Amino acid sequence: MTTNSLRIERLNKASTRKFIEPDAEVTGAFTKDQLVPDELLSVAGLDLDLSPEQRARLAREELASIFHAGVMFEQTLIAGFAFQMALGADITDPRFTYALHEIGEETRHSRLFIRVYRQLEPEQRNPFIGGRVPTLLSRWGLPLLMKRAATLDAFVLAGEEIPDLLQKLLAEHPDTDPYIGAVNRYHRAEEARHIAFARTTLGEHYAAATWSDRLAVRWIVPLAIVAMFDLTMIQPYVYETVGLPVWRTWRQVRRLPRRVELRRQCARTVLKALTDAGVFRAESTLPYPWRRITR
Repeated sequence: MTTNSLRIERLNKASTRKFIEPDAEVTGAFTKDQLVPDELLSVAGLDLDLSPEQRARLAREELASIFHAGVMFEQTLIAGFAFQMALGADITDPRFTYALHEIGEETRHSRLFIRVYRQLEPEQRNPFIGGRVPTLLSRWGLPLLMKRAATLDAFVLAGEEIPDLLQKLLAEHPDTDPYIGAVNRYHRAEEARHIAFARTTLGEHYAAATWSDRLAVRWIVPLAIVAMFDLTMIQPYVYETVGLPVWRTWRQVRRLPRRVELRRQCARTVLKALTDAGVFRAESTLPYPWRRITR
């Protein structure tokens, strides 16, 4: 058995040993009016005259946006893994077993996120629901991922590292609502294994990747990281719920030095995984999109 296979077998054992049912073990209710402290709101650093009630509403709306984005990302990940397994030749491979573990864990995460989303009672309208979005995803987005294993690995890393950083900040801040902190700590513990799995298989998949798979990893994934961080994690229409101009506020937020640095930090983490996997061998070989989002 290869070194990578042994690592994945350890992940399988950990997922079996550390099973958590969130509907039984991660329950509760909010105990604070403002669930997220001022300094962790996306608008921190802007000179906005918001009342305590508006800040409390914005905190709920931003959390709801993060949880909604998490649910939709996890469904995309589940679809990609299921597609790969349906084409897999060796069902005894530990990678096959771990994909089943990860799908099970992602469905539990999604059930928890949906429950918390309902408790938040968001008022926002979300531009990524309905309209032409499902058509674009079915014709372009999902086929791009499901048919390209290395790209899926890179998207998994991007989609896990971005919320992981935001959740770390929330979970560790003493003024975060305790229930929100508990949800984030539970999710981060299981996502750490998912990140380890993607890091382990990325090099294998990239070595066998088609030209279009490699092109997507090098040129499309960095654009997706920016879109995930700036558009889907906290979608622009959350600002409308507290009377702020949607797109002007969004443009100001994405240019805040703290937000720029958080985005770069997420991108650098994904880039390190790609470099460790042999996708990039020296900084001088980085395609322009990767240089732009990490510097």
